[in-house]
Amino acid sequence: MTTPKLALTDGAVAKLTVEALIIGTVAGPDGVELAPGSEQVAAAFDGDLAKVLASLGATGKADEVVKLPAGGKLRAEVLVAAGLGKPADAGPSAESVRRGSGAAARALTGVSHAATTLSAVDLSAAVQGTVLGAYAFSRYKSQPGDEPVSKVDLVVSDAKDDATKATLKGATAIAEAVTTARDLINTPPNDLYPASFADRAGELGRAAGLEVEVLDDNALRKQGYGGILGVGSGSSRPPRLVRLRHKGPKGAKKVALIGKGITFDTGGISLKPGANMDEMTSDMSGAAAVIATMVLAARLNYPIDITATVPMAENMPSGTAYRPGDVLTMYGGKTVEVLNTDAEGRLILADAIVRACEDEPDYLVETSTLTGAQVVALGKRTPGVMGTDEFRDRVAELSQAVGEGGWAMPMPEELRGDLDSRLADLANITGHRWGGMLAAGLFLREFVAEGVPWAHIDIAGPAYNSGSPWGYTAKGGTGVPVRTLAAVLADIAGHD
Repeated sequence: MTTPKLALTDGAVAKLTVEALIIGTVAGPDGVELAPGSEQVAAAFDGDLAKVLASLGATGKADEVVKLPAGGKLRAEVLVAAGLGKPADAGPSAESVRRGSGAAARALTGVSHAATTLSAVDLSAAVQGTVLGAYAFSRYKSQPGDEPVSKVDLVVSDAKDDATKATLKGATAIAEAVTTARDLINTPPNDLYPASFADRAGELGRAAGLEVEVLDDNALRKQGYGGILGVGSGSSRPPRLVRLRHKGPKGAKKVALIGKGITFDTGGISLKPGANMDEMTSDMSGAAAVIATMVLAARLNYPIDITATVPMAENMPSGTAYRPGDVLTMYGGKTVEVLNTDAEGRLILADAIVRACEDEPDYLVETSTLTGAQVVALGKRTPGVMGTDEFRDRVAELSQAVGEGGWAMPMPEELRGDLDSRLADLANITGHRWGGMLAAGLFLREFVAEGVPWAHIDIAGPAYNSGSPWGYTAKGGTGVPVRTLAAVLADIAGHD
């Protein structure tokens, strides 16, 4: 992970000595218009800048990047116009600034020093978009190519203002937490497997000052974690359970975070099709997001008590693998009939949820690449959020506010009966294809302690971008929903 060096500046924009200067454009009713923060640059072009950009094909649409030589009108060598889309009545939204900043940062590979005026529109969004847009994962390439932009000056009205400095610090920390999650997701499964993932989580946790506990397969067996052990039984790489804790002040609210850590998912005996199976390296994205969020919580010292419970396993077919028809005894004693070994995430999460509830949290948030049904229902970019109604809606609203777009989904009671088993307390799937995401939420609900407000965030699609980069989103691991989790924690810290 390489993060651009960010610095605040309140110097005259036209006199900034940089290789590239970024401004914003918007799609106005009559064509491209300049976004706020561009006034000094427009003056340097004698008020004709919008016309010049239009002549180069600029429209101001989202993710558009148009470059032109400054031609001696600025001290910058190149002017970069980043499209922010159609502005609302109040001006460009935070998400449009994030996306525009990300698109501009992606276009600046090989540039050592740039400046941006998008920070004058929304500093936090510009910081996050710049850091995430500049993200590149080249660890496994012998010739990584041009480096991302290495330094970006952020134009603000007062670079010495304490609140402005605090905004820079907080936004940078959140963006770097996202890139930490991305690095974990993008690490291939021959290097990131349960034991090595647990080691990495422990290293990150201890470096951040978190309490760290790791249960190996022997400890899991002694304590009865039947779901984690069952899913991991087909792999030569035994499962793990990682617990990380950030201690808040005495009497602080207690929050449990849980993330699915399937380091690779073949589907087990219920083998997945071969096409795109390589993307199942991302089936630990929930775990990556939770671990990164815990490091962030320590870095920003959230005044709440947060404990992460992260189950890790590799779902493989072999002579020792669990089978359709098996009955597993979960942590806490409930039994589950396995009808499909590719519905494995809910099994390891069930163990983790029961363990997390033993700590008597005030809130529980779990996230996972749980169901392909999420992609069918909501597409590749919109997480589904389920749980207790009030807390579910709160999480979804916060997710939308930070640009991750979580959408509240129901848990219809008529689907619960379809999880009944003839052999065990419940089955791990319904036996039909209808409402698969919702049924998975109902399954998880069975393991949440009574009275605990909880939310499940299904990120099966949003966790991994298999298409071209867009905005601040790179190809590969996205780091969703780190920003949602951070917003939820901050909201609990500030209001509860």
